[in-house]
Amino acid sequence: MDAHADGRAGGGGRGGTPAPPPAFAEVVERLRATALRPEVVLEEVPGPSRLAPWSVALSADVLDEAGDDVAEGRFVVLHDPAGQEGWDGPWRVVVLARCTPADEDAADPMLAEVGWSWLVEALDDHGLPTRSLGGTVTRSTSHSFGQLAARPVDGELEVRASFSPPADDAPAGAVAALLAWAQLLGAAAGLAPLPPGVARLPRRA
Repeated sequence: MDAHADGRAGGGGRGGTPAPPPAFAEVVERLRATALRPEVVLEEVPGPSRLAPWSVALSADVLDEAGDDVAEGRFVVLHDPAGQEGWDGPWRVVVLARCTPADEDAADPMLAEVGWSWLVEALDDHGLPTRSLGGTVTRSTSHSFGQLAARPVDGELEVRASFSPPADDAPAGAVAALLAWAQLLGAAAGLAPLPPGVARLPRRA
């Protein structure tokens, strides 16, 4: 992961910016040290400063064997020591995953439900609560007619959600959320799940 971060996330204490709370600083450190499967290429980007006093954000591209982008996403951890309405604690995680479904899946009327099930399953697999989970699944399709009728249905699927990780161990909860997001991206990209017991490879530079 690139070392660059929004000043509110990793550079506290410089230029008049207050130092981050120790728990938040540890969350950032743990996220940077977490290895994902090599198809997921991460970049640290500025966090959304308007949503919380402290934030850290990652963007991702998922590459197939040919090196082509097959999915993309964004991961944000928000921290407000005072909490916010609907957060169920001082932490909130926001995730986004976007992909282009296979031609045979683009017109599936259950595609939105399938996309949401990827997220719920990923959260469950990593032991994260869903009582504070909320989000949307947006699907768009383009159908061709007349002389273009032979073209396959073209579409896009986007999963957006937010949830509150356990507040009693924020660093561990943030790492679990990151791994769940990576699993969601893998499902969106059509990657085979990692077999149980297989270690994740170091992420790409």
